[in-house]
Amino acid sequence: MKKKTPKKNGLTFFLISLCVILLDQLFKFFIRNSMNIGDSIAVIKNIFHITYVTNFGAGFGIMQGKTSLLIWFAIIVVGIILFYYGKIQKKKSLQIFSGLILGGTLSNLIDRLLFGFVIDFLDFRIWPVFNIGDSCVCIGAVFLMIYIIKKEN
Repeated sequence: MKKKTPKKNGLTFFLISLCVILLDQLFKFFIRNSMNIGDSIAVIKNIFHITYVTNFGAGFGIMQGKTSLLIWFAIIVVGIILFYYGKIQKKKSLQIFSGLILGGTLSNLIDRLLFGFVIDFLDFRIWPVFNIGDSCVCIGAVFLMIYIIKKEN
């Protein structure tokens, strides 16, 4: 008799994506409605501030004013992730990494579609201001690359 293997689902993938979107958008909503652009609140003076900035480009301020191109790039990233969903749902680690990337990409896409720019607010003073979605995309991408490199070796 053939042993049944538990059916894999992508619940982790979707929950992580949803949590990233909700958390990032909630913070951005609070920032938009309680601060003016350029305002900064010191959380740890000269180390970490909440600073409201608008970013008309991508990470680190590159591609300024290329909103349409960045929207299409985000749609392509989402499409690639969904194309590989069948493989993603088979491994919990892939669900986590891909969920972070998808959530961050979608949250910043929401900003670009609604406002024409991305709202950034995490300011460590030695780094360009960024947001939760940016962080999740970077973290997910780094761990996905490590996973792929380890798998190939």
